[in-house]
Amino acid sequence: MTTESRHEEAATLAHLETPRAQLPAALAADLNKWAEEYAHEAGAGTREALARTERELQEALAEGDSAAAARDAAQAVADERSEEIERLTAELRNARQIAMDALVGKAKDQLAIEGKDAQLLDLRGQLERSVTASGAQSDARLAAEMELIGATTARDSLALEVKDLQAQLAAAKSDRGALRMELDKLRKSAK
Repeated sequence: MTTESRHEEAATLAHLETPRAQLPAALAADLNKWAEEYAHEAGAGTREALARTERELQEALAEGDSAAAARDAAQAVADERSEEIERLTAELRNARQIAMDALVGKAKDQLAIEGKDAQLLDLRGQLERSVTASGAQSDARLAAEMELIGATTARDSLALEVKDLQAQLAAAKSDRGALRMELDKLRKSAK
């Protein structure tokens, strides 16, 4: 083959059109339908995973909201309990102060009672000394009067003094009884 013949043959082939590759419309529609179905099926797992993730996210948000509400409720309860603890602490301090005051008052009352007992003993000693002194004075007076006036006058005089001493003794006993009642009252109130 010569160069000329090659050119001719190439020209002939160039004149011949090569058919274009075209898909028939039905085949293109079926292929398009198949591609859409394939894409839909291929994305189904991803869509399900996305939907599941969104549901989980919504559940997590709901749990977060309920956890926040539970935390707020627990905080409110803790605040209430804290206030109650503070109130009870203040009441306890107050009760302790009242108890201390009562103990101090009782101790003072006990000291007062002991002081009254000492006073009663002192008064009893004074009374006994007074009665003894009065008796000694009476005896001395009696002796002097008996010598001066005589036995009868002295006896009358002595009887009057005895009555006077008895009245003084009765008054002293009455005072002692009143002091004893007051002492008993103080002891009862101290208990």
